[in-house]
Amino acid sequence: MTELSPAGSGEVPRPVAPPPDGMLRIRGGVGGVAFQFEELLAGAAALDASVRDLYAVEAEADGIRRSLFPFQQDAYRSGSEAITAVGEAGRGIGRVRAEVEHIAAQVRASHRDYEFTEARNALLLRMGLAGPEYGSAGGVLGFPGVRDRFETGLASPGSLALLLGLPLPLAGALAGVPGSASIGGLVRALTDEPGLGFLKPRPVSATAGGTSTETVDLTPAGLLRRTEDVDRTPGEIEVIRVDAAGGPAWVVLVPGTQLGGLPAGTNPFDTAGIAEALGYDSVETTAAIRCALREAGAEAGDQLVAVGYSQGGIHAMNLSRDKAFLAEFDLKYVLTAGSPVGGISPAPGISSLHLEHREDWVPGADGAPNADTRDRVTATLTNALSVPAPKDFGLGPGHRLENYEAGAAAVEASRDPSLQASTAALAAVVGTGGTAAVTRFALRREARPVPAGGGSVRADAGGTVSGGHREAGRPPATPGSR
Repeated sequence: MTELSPAGSGEVPRPVAPPPDGMLRIRGGVGGVAFQFEELLAGAAALDASVRDLYAVEAEADGIRRSLFPFQQDAYRSGSEAITAVGEAGRGIGRVRAEVEHIAAQVRASHRDYEFTEARNALLLRMGLAGPEYGSAGGVLGFPGVRDRFETGLASPGSLALLLGLPLPLAGALAGVPGSASIGGLVRALTDEPGLGFLKPRPVSATAGGTSTETVDLTPAGLLRRTEDVDRTPGEIEVIRVDAAGGPAWVVLVPGTQLGGLPAGTNPFDTAGIAEALGYDSVETTAAIRCALREAGAEAGDQLVAVGYSQGGIHAMNLSRDKAFLAEFDLKYVLTAGSPVGGISPAPGISSLHLEHREDWVPGADGAPNADTRDRVTATLTNALSVPAPKDFGLGPGHRLENYEAGAAAVEASRDPSLQASTAALAAVVGTGGTAAVTRFALRREARPVPAGGGSVRADAGGTVSGGHREAGRPPATPGSR
């Protein structure tokens, strides 16, 4: 942490806010508050260990002093001097030990003060207050952005209805549904409602297309550009094999929400895919990704990076907590853009970078901010946005994938320690680019059974509901488009 009065200046150290990093506001990682809290406590624990060692030395010195008493009469002058010298040494050790104890107590008090301040600021933010006086960067004119307004509120039927493209009156009727205290509980309650069973997960298959050898850019910005290209064909993911120094490493790219272009209900990335991701931990999509990796040639223990935009980011993060998936593949890193993943806690040792725009409500729709930990970094974009034409509005200008590509480029240029450590963790797995084997896989969800009695499935049974729900910044998916 930067200090206005550095150590050794003779003044009391006072922390100051880090300088702005362009359009980025960074939370978490090695420069994050939580990790600094951990460092303070680790420092206090190390000082406590030194205090225990000094107590032992102090006791040993006193024991030596006492052992000299019987010999004092043999040579009174020299014996007395020896006893006095050892005693003074013991008292000197005691003074050092007391000072170290005092420093340890001050470090713990500093931790308590910082923790109290962070808790106070978090409470004020949840009350809708923001600004420099509350320790928050806030949004435009000191007010929180739309992401923060969603994120600091509880998961609501309204935000879920927006994600799924459902009519808002239906969301209001679900407000009192039991089990809706969390976004996952709300989704599961929603899928149990009459007429909404099509939102429940169904098996997903993966079929390989051709494999090509390409030059790929494996930086965060390059991976998001490839994800945008994958996003243009309905129901596809991309698996990339990189020959790293320690053996093959893999990247899987998962697109955002897609509507149209396939028979209703068969695209696993339609709005029912959002329900599977938020309410059912991507159980079927994860199984399909495992099959795709195996078919591409990945073997047990191979290292892996997962990348996802919007809905795809939820699926990618769900890989990080799926025990069966992690037992087979060594997932090392997850990159998400515009994804509501605050409620997902990855397994220890998995690094993640989350790009979110201050004016994108989607990453805040689960009502949970991303955790502030050493391995988890959230970069919030704060650049000004232009309002698109109504026909291109989609989920709002903040949710456009090209915004996040620009944000990823800013991440790569940043000198922030959290971002530098995060991008280094990505590069340690797959490098920054080069020749790689690229395979596209078509994922298809099992069609919904025809109702008994000969009826037909509604056209919107796969989540293609009225209201024109579509990811902002790209045209509707059509068969064969790239």
